[in-house]
Amino acid sequence: MIIPIRCFSCGKACRLRHWVTGDLWEKFIKLIEEDGLTDGDALDQLGCKRYCCRRMVMTHVDLIEKLLKYTPDGRNLKKLEIQARDLEKQQQMM
Repeated sequence: MIIPIRCFSCGKACRLRHWVTGDLWEKFIKLIEEDGLTDGDALDQLGCKRYCCRRMVMTHVDLIEKLLKYTPDGRNLKKLEIQARDLEKQQQMM
């Protein structure tokens, strides 16, 4: 859901320059998607050397966007999207 601030195993930050695990997530994703680096190369570039800290970044699953669908506002929006899709399908069948 929300990436932990510190590593669960060692409890330390991934870098000596006061970076914590939570700060690395967005930079890690940017390096992989935009720059085309591999996971290991991206973590090396970010300075994340400990294997326990690397695990914290690599195995994180960003669920916050998925969970926002289940808020009252998100449910109503999703219902409207489904209704619009169903209406389009009905119009195409006619």
